[in-house]
Amino acid sequence: MTSAKDILHNHHLKATRPRQKILEYLMEHHNHPTVDTIYTDLAHNQQLNKATIYNTLNTLISVGIIIEIKNGDNSTHYDFFMKPHFHIICKNCGKISDVFYPNFYQIENKMRVEAEKQTGFNAFSGHLEIYGLCPECQKLEKKAQKNS
Repeated sequence: MTSAKDILHNHHLKATRPRQKILEYLMEHHNHPTVDTIYTDLAHNQQLNKATIYNTLNTLISVGIIIEIKNGDNSTHYDFFMKPHFHIICKNCGKISDVFYPNFYQIENKMRVEAEKQTGFNAFSGHLEIYGLCPECQKLEKKAQKNS
């Protein structure tokens, strides 16, 4: 796996210590964290305050290393996106899971071309989100239905 430092350099970014720490965290954790989660988990590092985390995340988004996922509960989550995938999000609890699809680029390109054709936009990026109920919430829903 490519190091955080190499990824930053490949995207023409200075590999500062905060950038490396935040990117390493996102590369190692697939929990789709919020800024608060990242801050809590990396709080022992005195160089990281919330402003630094926000600024770093915005920089990483702008060059396409990570993506921002808006959740149904109005929270924003972040995801390392060097291996393209889409997300499925539970409408009940907000859990986010990655879905890797073998023809991701073909589907993404078809969707982009169709979006441009229908709207006249010049599309350059995007990601797909699918919503449903996670297995845990399905169990809770079935249990609630039985008790009704």
